[in-house]
Amino acid sequence: MARTPVLAAGGIVLRQAATPLVAIVRLRKRNEWVLPKGKLDRGETPRDAAEREVNEETGHDVAVHEFLGTLVYESRGGSKVVHFWRMEAGAEPVRKLMRDVKAVEWLPLADAVERLSRGYERAFLENVGPIAMAAGRVMQTGTAVDRAPEPVRVETIPEVRDRRSLVQKMRDWFRRAA
Repeated sequence: MARTPVLAAGGIVLRQAATPLVAIVRLRKRNEWVLPKGKLDRGETPRDAAEREVNEETGHDVAVHEFLGTLVYESRGGSKVVHFWRMEAGAEPVRKLMRDVKAVEWLPLADAVERLSRGYERAFLENVGPIAMAAGRVMQTGTAVDRAPEPVRVETIPEVRDRRSLVQKMRDWFRRAA
């Protein structure tokens, strides 16, 4: 039977400068550079969790804007589903970083993508980052941006019927097609 995925939320956090900067955080435990995010607390909405986690991990108060997308990946405990919003950070931190975070870096988008330790986060930021940057420029000019709704509740699949790998499925398909 499949495990229930872990739900988490975070942000593509921007700080305005001549070249807009993106926040990435260095985790103390594994010394990895990642996007700021974390698990939902019981009863917490993904949007509220994203704001709380980003504040804890970057030390900055943030304004939460439009929903940018969902990243799904496998972690030690099973599947993890992370919802991301575009966020704007204040100029100065308002609190100390949480214990799990060693450092925060504010980098131009390309440098942030390159610095991330996990390939799936690099791919996500490389694709979603330009959208977040463009939306931030639109917000600065005063033109309204439609807010995307919060994602609907993720329903789990009660059981996994086919446990074959993708490669095995392809082999089987080719054998049937021949």
